[in-house]
Amino acid sequence: MLRLFSLILIMTTVATSSALKADSVVLGGGCFWCLDAAYQLLPGVTHITCGYAGGTKANPTYEEVCTETTGHAEVVKIEYDPKKVSLNDILSYFWHVHNPTQVGGQGNDMGDQYRSIILYTNEDQKKAAEKSKADIAKQFDASITTEIIPLKHFWAAEDYHQDYFTKHPNQGYCSVVIRPKIDKLKHMLSGQK
Repeated sequence: MLRLFSLILIMTTVATSSALKADSVVLGGGCFWCLDAAYQLLPGVTHITCGYAGGTKANPTYEEVCTETTGHAEVVKIEYDPKKVSLNDILSYFWHVHNPTQVGGQGNDMGDQYRSIILYTNEDQKKAAEKSKADIAKQFDASITTEIIPLKHFWAAEDYHQDYFTKHPNQGYCSVVIRPKIDKLKHMLSGQK
């Protein structure tokens, strides 16, 4: 009887963890504080982690990434519930969150670490990213500069970068750069309901 109870408990635990499992995608489009704040607005997103990817140095620090010698971009790992939001919706939103035509950064944030990038983990993500990029390219006069490359490793950024806008909404960069973007995105999302 005890074995049967243990087996039922194990099966219930496995079923529960499978039901709670979220998908994820890694995106970069300028300062990761902006992307973090922007994706917190999107229904179905369950967790966001700021980090670094696309470079060569293991476990880079913020200071190292800023030297533009590691090859990394500031990115966010977006975990989401595919029952509430699709990868296609997340990618479609990505094109509104930043300027995918700018070379060498985003806005006044200049440097390779601020480049537009989608890092895929499987062929389905790669195909979805390529299709989304091709579709959005029809809406721009300038070329889309977004890189689409395989994710080799995601390095979480230092704790003080996580959820930065929520923790420091009145900080200068947050007030001048992030808040207007968030207000615009809130307006866009409210119009889609």
